Amino acid sequence: MTNYSMRSLLLSAGVALSALAFSAAGAAAQIKLGVGGPITGGSAAFGAQLKNGAEQAAEDINAAGGILGQKIQVLVGDDASKPEQGVSVANKFVADQAKFVVGHFNSSVSVPVSDIYNENGILQITPASTNPTLTERKLWNVFRTCGRDDQQGGIAAEYIVANLKDKRIAVLHDKTTYGKGLADETKKAMNAKGVKEVVYEGINPGERDYRAVVTKLKAQRVDVLYWGGLHPEAGVLLTQMREQGMKTVLMGGDGIATSELAAIAADAVEGTLMTFGPSPTKRPDAAAIVKTFTDKSINPESYTLYSYASVQVIKQAADKAQSLDTKKVAEAMHSGMTFDTVIGKFSFDKKGDRNDADYVMYVWKKMPDGKMSYVEM
Repeated sequence: MTNYSMRSLLLSAGVALSALAFSAAGAAAQIKLGVGGPITGGSAAFGAQLKNGAEQAAEDINAAGGILGQKIQVLVGDDASKPEQGVSVANKFVADQAKFVVGHFNSSVSVPVSDIYNENGILQITPASTNPTLTERKLWNVFRTCGRDDQQGGIAAEYIVANLKDKRIAVLHDKTTYGKGLADETKKAMNAKGVKEVVYEGINPGERDYRAVVTKLKAQRVDVLYWGGLHPEAGVLLTQMREQGMKTVLMGGDGIATSELAAIAADAVEGTLMTFGPSPTKRPDAAAIVKTFTDKSINPESYTLYSYASVQVIKQAADKAQSLDTKKVAEAMHSGMTFDTVIGKFSFDKKGDRNDADYVMYVWKKMPDGKMSYVEM
């Protein structure tokens, strides 16, 4: 082989190796985003919302060029609403080198996993965990696009005092971090305004027969049942109260904000009261994104758009920081900058909470198509 041929061969090999290295680097240049939530179990409807919202946001951001030129790769972890399983999901995200996590849904999961994310430099932004404890510890890496239970409980108490103070009120909760926390915040706020409950009790989640406690509520002539918990138990309580001829109004929080409640309780859900954020689906700025979901036969209800907004926040903060270093992204989020998202414009305080209170009252009613749904009052 001539020297010229040898030089040509070496040059060609070098170009090929450089191209291969560039290709491998490009394939690796992805931002790994974990989505943690209950993909299975009684709260799977909410897990689907978190997953659908984050995946669609990632798809839309990637189509527009990604974040600082890098594409988002979504990793989904099923915590089944169980703290111990959530810890396993968090450790898996660490092993997979996720930089950001959208999740989790349950406060009882988000609180313990936030320590794992904190220790491993992962930024966590939850669309749904409302217990104040999550952000009161002031970890650098924890944020939420939803509100807090002390805000939500305050709004519920204001409504009770203004409209139901002469009624006999019971407070039940499901003994979880979220459910008991919300019930206690509501109880504390209404007690401070002079309204006292006639029953305060915790029940075990996941059961299908609450007739014993329903009988107790009936004996106490309860007019209004404030429920701190999720929709599966709320649906059973509504059904079994109606079976006993009770017209008691159930009132709850964001944990019952899903069409699955009506799937369980059917017409018994009519008249149920609920606190939740203003519906982002009604915002003109959200119309195109809402259509994207509906074109895919996905109902963007409840926390779907809160999850979408969580990914938008990560992108906007990274753009401001001009970095994907999670601590620099967190600094941008703590800076007071305003985020323009599908759920509206907002900023974060130093704890990682939104600077605005984000709750209004809803009532469940039968819609013109005959289906039960919740509408803002």
